[in-house]
Amino acid sequence: QAELPKTGRLLEIASGTGQHAATFAPALPGIDWQPTDVNPDNHVSITAWRAFSGAANIRAPLVLDAAAQGWSATLGGWDAILIVNLLHLISTPAAANVLCESAASLRPGGVLLIYGPFLRDGQPTSDGDARFDASLRADNPANGYKNLRWVTDQFSKARLSHHARSMPANNLMLVAKAL
Repeated sequence: QAELPKTGRLLEIASGTGQHAATFAPALPGIDWQPTDVNPDNHVSITAWRAFSGAANIRAPLVLDAAAQGWSATLGGWDAILIVNLLHLISTPAAANVLCESAASLRPGGVLLIYGPFLRDGQPTSDGDARFDASLRADNPANGYKNLRWVTDQFSKARLSHHARSMPANNLMLVAKAL
């Protein structure tokens, strides 16, 4: 609530089950919430959570591969974009595309919110984070925690001002604003 505008359009990337929209959208009635997921099978759950919430400001889910190049040209003009627990589950090139396309789809003054775990100076912040990062890389060496400095460098390349908020379990909420 402290980072979002009072009114506007929000694109949620990789909505998964839809629980974030169902929880946050009712508390943000001025925000028109657009959930998305690359996997259309997840839309059943998103739709169910949308109905359960009763929030009139949650739209029907869209299929979006946010790691694909070019989506911002047809799906742009957002006041806010929310990404929760995605970057560590995808490769660095895919994460770079997500960040670049997200930045390009923001309106001037729009805000990009990214929640999740990050490496700090290349290091995990706890033994649990080290184990989880190692398990992600064991399943797919291209995936794993992204270094915070790399993410903020992507913001700078996209001309986004940014700051971080500390969150539970050593996670961060990265807040980037379009100039």
